[in-house]
Amino acid sequence: MPHVIIEHSANVADATDVGALVDAVHEAVLATGIAAVDALRTRAAERVHYAVGDRDPANSFVAIVARLGPGRSDDDLQRLLGVLLDTVEGCLGDAAAATMLSAEIQEIDPARRVNRNHLRAAIAARQTDDGVH
Repeated sequence: MPHVIIEHSANVADATDVGALVDAVHEAVLATGIAAVDALRTRAAERVHYAVGDRDPANSFVAIVARLGPGRSDDDLQRLLGVLLDTVEGCLGDAAAATMLSAEIQEIDPARRVNRNHLRAAIAARQTDDGVH
């Protein structure tokens, strides 16, 4: 059930391809083994109206929120936070020097959430159709 939301100032798109950033973060989270491919959702939310620091036009922000179900160890959660930050910094390159970057994990209370994930069956069917077992 992991949701990874990459909220960012609009000027981040001047420094990096936001679609490529989403792809890089998605793949990096999958590589940790913390999230299954049939459960992970990664998305970006651009903020057009913002003020960062002293309002220099080069200033930007990226705030990542990873919403996860319970049951992961503190070590896994810390590793995930590091992967998220490292991946975004890598995508930003030199622009990271003027970026406020944060990552936060929010644990989802299963008693207060309903999830109907039809994707699992669709992925399983595609894998069977492709001869992957």
